[in-house]
Amino acid sequence: MGTPATVRAWESHFTLYRTIWKSNMLGAFLQPLLYLVGMGLGVGALVDRGDNAENLLDGLTYFQFLAPGLLATTAMMVCTNEAMWPVMGGFKWMRGFHAQAASPLSPGEVAGGLALWHATKGLISVTGVAAVLALFAETRSFGLLLAVPFGALTGVAFAAPLTAWSATRESDNSFPAINRFIIMPLFLFGGAFYPISQLPNWMESIAKVTPLWHGVELCRGAVHGRLGVGEALVHIAVLVSLALVGWLAARITFARKLAA
Repeated sequence: MGTPATVRAWESHFTLYRTIWKSNMLGAFLQPLLYLVGMGLGVGALVDRGDNAENLLDGLTYFQFLAPGLLATTAMMVCTNEAMWPVMGGFKWMRGFHAQAASPLSPGEVAGGLALWHATKGLISVTGVAAVLALFAETRSFGLLLAVPFGALTGVAFAAPLTAWSATRESDNSFPAINRFIIMPLFLFGGAFYPISQLPNWMESIAKVTPLWHGVELCRGAVHGRLGVGEALVHIAVLVSLALVGWLAARITFARKLAA
């Protein structure tokens, strides 16, 4: 009974995860490994042959440029999906959130436990990517210890607002559109695969206000030891602000949904 209520709500998600953790962790390791071999080494070999490649990538090989970005993109993908269908399932299909709210847990504590679980799931997925990066000399550094929480924070910055949105939905019709028209464009244009300076000026300006770009910059700078304190604080402030606003909105939408 001395356990904080939010942690008790988180524990329900973790208990379910314990039944599938082996296959999940295997996928968290194998998927980035295959991606890095195919894109980082395969495509990277072509990119590095370019005359101006070193200047465009700030002295990095394409593998060194791409690999840290996967920490942020993986967290984004995992956490956004956790914040859509599973949230709707908790209200509509399995009604797990109603069961939690029927206990002494308040709607805010239910939302807090879910937010804590999203952070945990982000850490798990990013740790799998970091383990892959540690296998390669080009990305093996103590900066990975910072990049892991940076990547997880990126995922939470996406998950929190989406959780608030999902709690207001009666159907999942909007979720494929979110993936197709928001998450996938960010994946492609958020700076993970090439410098956003290569985009048209108007697209570069948009990319710089997206949470993914801030996460990619944090992870890449940490892995390669190029992250200045002032720069890091700006990126962190943006991601924390998005996560905090999203969490506060989720508390409101959870309270309304569970009171209905």
